[in-house]
Amino acid sequence: MTPNRTERLPVSPFLARRVWPVAVAIALAFSIPLSARAMTTPALVVDVDSGAVLFAQDAGRPWYPASTTKLMTALVTFEALAAGEVTLETPVVMSKKAMRQESLHAGLSVGRAMRLEDALYAAFAASANDVAIALAQTVAGNETAFVARMNATAKRLGMNASHFANANGLFDSGQHVSARDLAILAMTIDKRFPQYRPIFGTSRVIVDGQAVDSFNALLTRYPGTVGMKTGFLCAAGRNIVALAERGGRRVMVVLLGATTDRERAERAAMLLTQAFAGELKPTGLSVGQIQDQPSQRPEDMRVRLCTSQSQAYEAKQARLYPMGIGSNPSYLDVPRAGHTRTIHTWAVNYPVDPPLPAAKPSTH
Repeated sequence: MTPNRTERLPVSPFLARRVWPVAVAIALAFSIPLSARAMTTPALVVDVDSGAVLFAQDAGRPWYPASTTKLMTALVTFEALAAGEVTLETPVVMSKKAMRQESLHAGLSVGRAMRLEDALYAAFAASANDVAIALAQTVAGNETAFVARMNATAKRLGMNASHFANANGLFDSGQHVSARDLAILAMTIDKRFPQYRPIFGTSRVIVDGQAVDSFNALLTRYPGTVGMKTGFLCAAGRNIVALAERGGRRVMVVLLGATTDRERAERAAMLLTQAFAGELKPTGLSVGQIQDQPSQRPEDMRVRLCTSQSQAYEAKQARLYPMGIGSNPSYLDVPRAGHTRTIHTWAVNYPVDPPLPAAKPSTH
């Protein structure tokens, strides 16, 4: 099995009975002309404990990461904590730059502060872009220095298709990852820093009385979900890195470029279910043996997802992945209790745009 070829997933009699509409939709999709087909996007399924690849589709292809970027932000922060550069009690202050971030926010004003541990929950469970920037400034003095750490860490991990330009995942044409690289990153976090798993499994954050729910539907609708991270940009589509455990077995799914929140969650849950059922067999490859394709440009999904063409494209994708639509069976049909983190902030008096660190004395 080659790592970047589109593979057909085997379907057991049990799964066939459960999701026969999916199989029919896939068969129909492959019977129509290429120009009229819905688009397949990168996907990767990994047995976490062995590192064995169970399924790979374009897993080395560069892709815009959106908020899955924050997994690298998390790793850099965890390493700073381990090195004693910061502590979980270090104040993270909302700066002017942090407040200029687009999209998701924690609802705070300039000069509000929270404990670094709480900032981790706000940035990763609630995907707060403003808090991610404030966290980067706290750890490294400024975002530029923090991003340099992100790229150095990616290089150290062998994330060959990855480059980071910011700490929160907002669009930058130079920021990209691959499904392979995200799996390596996420498994590194899970293995080295198990004490922080609750952050990625939290489904709701309440900041000064304002509730923000995670976009990861698996956290409250797929039993066994440990967590990790979702992301969305028009250019990226809907991404997810999902980790789940059942019967002592841990499986990770990386899915990039899904069309809707429903499709993203259902496809991730389907792949997890097939892996746990033994329908996805080891391919003979480890994650690191998948070949990245850094020379390729990331697919830009904006025309498909955020223009007048979006409705037609979404309809095609819905025919390919109909799970959970109307009478079609869903993989997310078992509600589970979510986890909530309550955060309190306070006002500070010191400058909210930290100055650059002083230059170190010359050693020569």
